[in-house]
Amino acid sequence: MASSALDSTTESLSKLGFHPDFSASAPNLQKNLRLLSAEQIELARMLLEMGQSHLFEHWAEPGVDDEEKKGFFEQVARLNSSYPGGLESYIKTARELLADSKAGKNPFDGFTPSVPKGEVLTFGDNNFINFEEAGVREAQKAAFVLVAGGLGERLGYNGIKVALPAETTTGTCFLQYYLESILALQEDSCRLTQGDCQAQIPFVIMTSDDTHARTIQLLESNSYFGMEPTQVKLLKQEKVACLADNDARFAIDPNNKYRIQTKPHGHGDVHSLLFSSGLLKAWHAAGLRWVLFFQDTNGLLFKAIPAALGVSATRQYHVNSLAVPRKAKEAIGGITKLTHADGRAMVINVEYNQLDPLLRATGHDGGDLNDETGYSPFPGNINQLILEIDPYIEELTKTRGSIKEFVNPKYKDASKSSFKSSTRLECMMQDYPKTLPASARVGFTVMDAWLAYAPVKNNPEDAAKVPKGNPYHSATSGEMAIYRANSLILRKAGAQVSDPVLQVFNGQEVEVWPRIAWKPKWGLTFAEVKRKVSGSCAFSQRSTMAIKGRNIFLEDLSLDGALLIEAIDDAEVKVRGSVQNKGWILQNVDHKDASVPEELRIRGFKINKIEQLEKNYSEPGKFCLNP
Repeated sequence: MASSALDSTTESLSKLGFHPDFSASAPNLQKNLRLLSAEQIELARMLLEMGQSHLFEHWAEPGVDDEEKKGFFEQVARLNSSYPGGLESYIKTARELLADSKAGKNPFDGFTPSVPKGEVLTFGDNNFINFEEAGVREAQKAAFVLVAGGLGERLGYNGIKVALPAETTTGTCFLQYYLESILALQEDSCRLTQGDCQAQIPFVIMTSDDTHARTIQLLESNSYFGMEPTQVKLLKQEKVACLADNDARFAIDPNNKYRIQTKPHGHGDVHSLLFSSGLLKAWHAAGLRWVLFFQDTNGLLFKAIPAALGVSATRQYHVNSLAVPRKAKEAIGGITKLTHADGRAMVINVEYNQLDPLLRATGHDGGDLNDETGYSPFPGNINQLILEIDPYIEELTKTRGSIKEFVNPKYKDASKSSFKSSTRLECMMQDYPKTLPASARVGFTVMDAWLAYAPVKNNPEDAAKVPKGNPYHSATSGEMAIYRANSLILRKAGAQVSDPVLQVFNGQEVEVWPRIAWKPKWGLTFAEVKRKVSGSCAFSQRSTMAIKGRNIFLEDLSLDGALLIEAIDDAEVKVRGSVQNKGWILQNVDHKDASVPEELRIRGFKINKIEQLEKNYSEPGKFCLNP
């Protein structure tokens, strides 16, 4: 660098608060100052003040790797702008949390747990049906947010998780199921309110670097599964800096000395993204009242959403957590009210490994125990949230969208002086209520797990190791759960549905019910299903049925085989009589057989389509199918 240029840079550094000679703390940075803009110099000052001078220790001489050095500050700028309060705030928070972790501080110290107020629903009764109708009416005032930042690698699937088929009878993938369910809600809500509704329900997908491009490709290649592209927004989550030690020094990427190592911050980022994007204010201005959050691989979710939304509207909950009955000490978090000695109170998810010791420490000798219902009084959190938009915006305005974070370092030894590997701050979507005032109306809605919860998150090997009687949470069990739910719903609607048989796929013993699937527009609510099933309908265990169409009615149908029926909305079809054929058979496949597609290998079975009755009604009119 020429002396005049160096003098100019040194002068600018002095104005920004640098000592003219800081070669002792960052000599390699000083040598490369000519590469930096004024904004980058400001970032450099902040890094040095926050104890991050080690980031520059291995920088090369000027003229070597200059583009990589510029890339370093581009990365720093992204990390700084994407975190509420910037990197300075991130480092300060990290040091506090790391100090607490090293000291073994209990985050719930001083809090006493109790069971919060909530609504426990029984599927199919009048109360449930009334809540469903209320929820469908409210849907026109709702926006939906899907947290979909993960790949399917943990499942043994190389694609994005939302591209995985929820069930293989129709091949409907999770993202398609979600979009079609929202569209069905949109139509049903408009019909119930006699057209006095918004044209479109907004849908947001939070992606990550891993999933963003592939999510766009999945949507575009499938014409957004019938949804208008303008009502879908993608918000990409950025990663956060990794921490190398208890002083919150940033970890250098082991593959590039000019990059900070980064990892995902957690799905709690969805709140800050919605806040910073301006979407919340736009929705509020458009008259919306609710924001519903859900995660990426629960093929039952929308069977429960209408009633849960109805509970939120009826009980006027600011926060409503959809929950399922939970066995004591089961490995799922419990919705808990925590009251502090100083008067603070909050209703939040407490992880199962924290709930039992917390109860024991506060006078509950048995810890987490089942009550007379056979379940823990603390319902199981399934990370599906409904938030009222007004208090949500008010709270995020105070916090700038930030969520209470935690850190989980893996220490090398009992001294807790060094880590086995780098760590980072994390945040969870369901921790949003931690900052709410005690006056906030926070509740829950409990529904049977068979109706509401069948996540797909474990690969075949891990699922096969799950103790017998506990949920596998695999692609195998997730698909079978859909058939079970649909069979039980049809039973409740008056149909005779044969009992399941037990079969083993990928080392998992599962109940195999009739393989019944329908599009959301056919029956998103129980009332709608009940309206379309009449007479003496019966389905044998070996039956397969796929319904695609709004106005298909089952009247005195007896099915023993495979029936596929599709109709446009302007076609009304009554299906009667007896359908019997060789049907579709489930065949075992080896999850290690590379010749079988991944989406089938992770299930352990494929469908052998031997024989079926298939009808497609593509013209308007009234029809009767009576074989």
